Amino acid sequence: MKKVFHLNTCDTCRKILAQFDLTDWEMHEIRKQPLTEEELQEMYSLTKSYEALFSKKSTQIKLRGLDVKSLTENDFKELLLDHYTFLKRPVFLTEDKIFVGNDKKNVETLQTFFGLK
Repeated sequence: MKKVFHLNTCDTCRKILAQFDLTDWEMHEIRKQPLTEEELQEMYSLTKSYEALFSKKSTQIKLRGLDVKSLTENDFKELLLDHYTFLKRPVFLTEDKIFVGNDKKNVETLQTFFGLK
């Protein structure tokens, strides 16, 4: 299993995805196909944290008046299942590895994983 969870309208996602040969990867566009509980559980099994998967830059935080500091792991889980913008993206998922988000260190690790560095 090799999946990429991304958003087609996200320029950052498109820029990162363009760097890699994703021929053998299942592409999962999260606006069209919301995360299932099973997929979220697969991600959680590798991160051991719903908060690690949660985008604290989501516009939904302000719209819903959420105080991120007061959220529990269960709150993060429910929010991730509720709206696609709460997922930090892109997420590259294999049987035993996960790469979450677009920060520089994560992208460099991905480049190494794909043999580009």
